Parts: sequence; structure tokens; C-alpha cells
Amino acid sequence: PYMFRRVVRASKFRHVFGQAVKNDQCYDDIRVSRVTWDSSFCAVNPKFVAIIIEASGGGAFLVLPLQKTGRIDKAYPTVCGHTGPVLDIDWCPHNDHVIASGSEDCTVMVWQIPENGLVTPLADPVVVLEGHSKRVGIVTWHPTARNVLMSAGCDNLIIIWNVGTGEAMIQLEDMHPDVIFSACWSRNGALICTACKDKKIRVIDPRKEKIVAEKDKAHDGARPMRAIFLADGNIFTTGFSRMSERQLALWNPKSMDEPISVHELDTSNGVLLPFYDPDTNVVYLCGKGDSSIRYFEITDEAPYVHYLNTFSSKEPQRGMGYMPKRGLDVNKCEIARFYKLHERKCEPIIMTVPRKSDLFQDDLYPDTAGPDCAIEAEDWFDGKNGEPILISLKNGYVPGKNRDLKVVKKSNILEGKPAKKEENTSPAKTKKNEGKLEELLREVKSLRDLVTLQDRRIAKLEDQISKVAI
Repeated sequence: PYMFRRVVRASKFRHVFGQAVKNDQCYDDIRVSRVTWDSSFCAVNPKFVAIIIEASGGGAFLVLPLQKTGRIDKAYPTVCGHTGPVLDIDWCPHNDHVIASGSEDCTVMVWQIPENGLVTPLADPVVVLEGHSKRVGIVTWHPTARNVLMSAGCDNLIIIWNVGTGEAMIQLEDMHPDVIFSACWSRNGALICTACKDKKIRVIDPRKEKIVAEKDKAHDGARPMRAIFLADGNIFTTGFSRMSERQLALWNPKSMDEPISVHELDTSNGVLLPFYDPDTNVVYLCGKGDSSIRYFEITDEAPYVHYLNTFSSKEPQRGMGYMPKRGLDVNKCEIARFYKLHERKCEPIIMTVPRKSDLFQDDLYPDTAGPDCAIEAEDWFDGKNGEPILISLKNGYVPGKNRDLKVVKKSNILEGKPAKKEENTSPAKTKKNEGKLEELLREVKSLRDLVTLQDRRIAKLEDQISKVAI
């Protein structure tokens, strides 16, 4: 029957055209981090590009307004509160000014970026999330619930945080016997899928703390795998064969025995980072150390994963940022934009589908996930789900005003119910006192955070001094 499959598939994405921007549109003179970790080192949203950089005696990343192209001054302020190298960063999907970072210092920090970017170095996170005992290599926000963040550490532990209260709400222990290579939310965030060094892909229901499906030896090779959820609930993985060939595979979590399809790519040894567009079902693969981006369309007809094309360049990539759909220029028929990290610069790469007409191409732009969350953190932890709230890109995306991230730290000792109020206090007086109390609590919190940071800094300095003394 396969005699007839030689017909060229009709797909509007067959002619996706990739192009790097001109030199003056790059971000130049950036010392991209050299830490050995297979994350993408770059995160972008419609306002900012964030890049993990080399930082002596700590961990730092740059946050640049998108329009701040050209040479970046050595003295440009950084986000620099971590005491060890930063390993992963992720912008909050519901607030373009909030970014999370995971570090070798075992903490996750969440930052509020000022309206027009940084004017002074930012060392004070909105909240420090402490719970991992080893370095934190993965941070990823829940797609539809406000302020829910997942982190995975080299302690083989996954923690799901309520960032609004600073609490570790769910700890998935004893599920992964080895390093977690990747962790990804499903489209509505009801499930997560992970890839682990033990060669297993797992599908986990985090709120029931149960593994609902797993596949041993999803890829036989020993090098790192990656696993992501697709919009229809299937799972796409990248990994290596026993012969060290790079592979991609498609799985149905309801029957994981055999892949829906599996493809060999080549024998390069860089880990393949998958970037996925749920609106068009296109997967872009960026190998670390490769100088190309390959893209595939996923459909319901065999062979299910269809090679589209390759964007090739001369320079290898150290990392890659991927713009959410709402940050693209629909007038230019842009369907993806990547931010490629070189050793000393960040270069945007624009993918377009050339069209003759100037009209809005609605077949290229189905409604896409907007910046509004579907549910609050508390509702999600209580078991509710929310599908992504979609927006039309017909008139381009206009960012709304972001509200500041408010964190009201819950101290676990005080988790009793609030005491009954005395009946005779006047509402106005109570309101005033509550205001004062909140102010005091805020002040106490910021002092506590400062002490923690200074403790860390002192420990670090003592450590450095002891080395010098020898």
C-alpha cells in the first residue's frame, strides 16, 4: 500500500521560510552562560527577551526589552539574586513582567520586572521558593492556572508551588529514581509528562500523585530524552537509539506499549529541544550545538510526523528562545520566531509562510492562548481544570496592563483558622488595622528575605575567603 505514499502532501506549512534578522536587529556582546545543562538558556515573551549569562560568584540573567537591540553595555543591569549559576528560566504565561528562575543554589526565585525593563540590578525576588535539596534544573509555569509553578531538581523531586502564597503544595517523591531530563504540562495542565535518566517516559496526575502511564526505554540510547504533550493529549519525544542516532517518536498515553511512529534523524549528539505550536501542530527541533532548526507537522494520517523543512545557518546554537504566538507579527505572516543564542550574541530568526495577499490569513492563525488565566491557583489545587482562554490575532495582539504579582507568604506554623472577630469593632477601624498589619507583614517579609540573601552572600564570601586563605 505504501507505493502510493510518494504523493507530496498538501500542507500550507510546506513553504515555511526561515530568515535570520540583520545584524543591527541582534542583541550583541552578551556572555551567554557556559554552564553544562541542557535547558534552552533563553525565554521570550511579547515584551522581553531573557538570557542566562556567565556570572562570577553567583547566577544571573539579562532581561532586555525586545526593542533594545544592538550592543548591550557591560554594565547593563542583570537579575542577580541567585548565589549559584542559573539553570532555567520561564516567563509567566499570564503576566509578561513575571519570570521564574531555577538555580544551582537549590532555590527557585520569582521576579517582577519593572514596566520598561531594569534600570538597576535586581537582587530581590518577589519570592524565594525553598524545598529542593539539590540544584533546580527545570522551572515551568502552569498553562492555565494563575501562579502555579512546577520545578524539578537533581534531587529527583518535582514540586508544584502556589507562588501566590510561596507554598510547596505538591511534592512528587519516589517517582523518579534518577535525574529528570524534562517535565511538561498538558494543554490544560491536568497532567504532566516527564523524561528521566532511567529511560522512562512517565505521565503523572500531580494532584492524585499517581503515575497514570509509563514507557520503559522510550528511546534506547543513554543520552538525554525530552517529552512534550501535544494539544490532542499525545506525547512527542526526542532521544537517541542504541546506535546513538537521534530519534523522534509519537506516543498515545492510553497505550504506551508501541509508539504511534518513530523516526531516525541523524547521528549528531546534541540534545534535541522540541518547541511546539499547538495552533498549527508544528514541532520545531533545535539541537544544542546544531546550526539548524528542523520542523515537522503532526497529523492523524500515517506517518503522523511529517518532515517539512530545515532552516540552516553557519553558526551553532548554544540555546534558543521561542516566542509565544501572541508576540508574532501577523501582518508579515510570521508563524514562529526563535531567539538563537551564540557565544556572544542573541539572533532572532523569523519563520514566515509567504502569501501574496495583505489580508489577515486566518488559516495560519487560529485563535491562540491569550494572557488571561482560566482559573485561580486554589481552584486548581482543589481539583478543578481550566482550558486555555483563546484570543484572536486578527488585529494583532495588544498587551494589556499587567497587575503586580502579590505574594502573601503563608507561614506553616500559623495555618490554624483565623480567630473569631469581636462583634463590637467598627468596620472602618478593622479595615484600618488590617491595612497597617498588612504593611507591617510586608515589611517583615522583605526584611526576612534580605536577611536570607545576606546570609547566603556571607556564606559565599566566607567560602571564598577560606579558599584564598589556603
